[in-house]
Amino acid sequence: MSETDTSTEAHDEAGLYEIRIKGHLTDRWADWFGELTITLEDNGETLVRGLVVDQAALHGLLRKVRDLGMTLLSVTRVEPGQADASDVKQCIEASCLERRFP
Repeated sequence: MSETDTSTEAHDEAGLYEIRIKGHLTDRWADWFGELTITLEDNGETLVRGLVVDQAALHGLLRKVRDLGMTLLSVTRVEPGQADASDVKQCIEASCLERRFP
């Protein structure tokens, strides 16, 4: 039997996430997801991507997807090595804004 680490230490820090949804979101929902980037993909899916400050914020985003009645396909935390330069810049800018304007 394997042991599970129940520490919340790593779960309460900000991270870059990708949330994949079946179907395309219309433009009217873009503001609902705040600073996150919404990409409508050719395969009919929507990719919501950006900095999520903690697990509570992530659960809030997942509730929004549920409330839209859309199918959640995946939630992925993008590790620093996987992010491209524009993603890192976006996260840094968002983090700086949060510190100045809570």
